[in-house]
Amino acid sequence: MTQPYYQQKIFIPRVDEKDNFLGPIERWEAHEKGVLHRAFTIAVSYNNQIICQHRKHPVFDGWFDLTASSHPMVVAEKAQSNEEAVIHALKREWGLEVDQITGMKNLGSVIHNTQDPNSKYIEHELCHFFITETRVLPKINFDIAYGYTLQTLKDLKSDTNPLFKSLAPWIKKAFELKLL
Repeated sequence: MTQPYYQQKIFIPRVDEKDNFLGPIERWEAHEKGVLHRAFTIAVSYNNQIICQHRKHPVFDGWFDLTASSHPMVVAEKAQSNEEAVIHALKREWGLEVDQITGMKNLGSVIHNTQDPNSKYIEHELCHFFITETRVLPKINFDIAYGYTLQTLKDLKSDTNPLFKSLAPWIKKAFELKLL
């Protein structure tokens, strides 16, 4: 039987501020020590609404995120591409296959360094943002998330939206930088 995802030993790309790969680092070590590492966030649009995940995660548990946020993996000293990692995460977290998404676009990246207020972990990431579309409402993996909601991007950005206060800090940073 496979270990639950958050208990698996996974190596992720340690990077500098220009996103140069500096070598692998075990993911929980990176989060405990606040080491800068590569990450991504993907917004999947379904019927002109973004699928937002209610995170069930050791870091920023209970916060709302876009469809998925994770990290490329490092295997045999080689970092997985961001696009490969996005597709892998969408399959793991939502059951989406590559042929069920269209028009994936890279929107740019942000660097953020945020202590989780409810754990010992730190998100110090160079986070690449992507957006894509699907015509299929995916099925969420409840091992990864408590649930989800659909929001227009305009509503998601509104500070009068009750969800806005619970958005993960990297999402708000992307809004500030007008990536989304």
